[in-house]
Parts: sequence; C-alpha cells; structure tokens
Amino acid sequence: MKIYQQQLQLRERKRGFHLITTEVLHALPQLREIKTGICQVFIQHTSAALTINENADPTVRRDFETYFNKAVPENDPDYLHNDEGSDDMPAHLKAALLGCSVTIPIRNGHLALGTWQGIYLCEHRNYGGNRSLMITAWGE
Repeated sequence: MKIYQQQLQLRERKRGFHLITTEVLHALPQLREIKTGICQVFIQHTSAALTINENADPTVRRDFETYFNKAVPENDPDYLHNDEGSDDMPAHLKAALLGCSVTIPIRNGHLALGTWQGIYLCEHRNYGGNRSLMITAWGE
C-alpha cells in the first residue's frame, strides 16, 4: 500500500466555480505510481467548497453560480452571522451544501474521472483569498 499526501495552495480566485483538476494533478505527481486506489481532495476552509462536474462548457460553471446565488441569497435579514460582510453566511451555507471534499478512484496512475468531469473549486466569497487543499492518494 502506498500513501501520498500533499498540501496545495491555490491562488486567490474571483467568486464562482473554477476548474482545478490540472493543479491537483500537478501537486501530486506520485499519483502515477498507484495502479488501483483512491484520491481524496479536501478543502481547509468553511466558505469555499469542492465538487465534480462538467469540465468542457464554461456556461455550466456560470449557471452553477447563478443557481447558488438564487438559492442562498445575500443580505437575508434573518442571518445572524455577518462578521465579514454580506457574502459571509451565504458562503458558509453554499459550502455546506456542496461539501468540503471529493473522492475519486485512481486507475493505472490516473484519476478515473469521466470524459466530461473536472474538479471545481467553488469560491463563494467576493474576496476569499488563497485556498488550501489537502490531497491524499492511497492504493496499490
């Protein structure tokens, strides 16, 4: 059993949904040594999330942003937590809905993503800053 772990610091990105698959792969080149296994990517933040979805058409990522902004609006007077601005509590809720990690099978040294799948960083803050990921891969 081989186990590899690497922290990845993502540069600051604007609010929205961003493909980060290539960055994840570059951060953990040892992935190529695993024939059969699992890769977990975990975000160490509470106002951003990770998900897997369409990697070819950028309108899908814009539609994700539109949907989540409608589903979890800013400036809701019922929110108590607003220490860091009107996007603060909505960012926490959106992150909770999407989740803090993705798990992907490894097959023959590659992530076994589908043809049109990619890993998204879901940035829910207007100024979220750099984001830290912990990438762990294990297998034979």
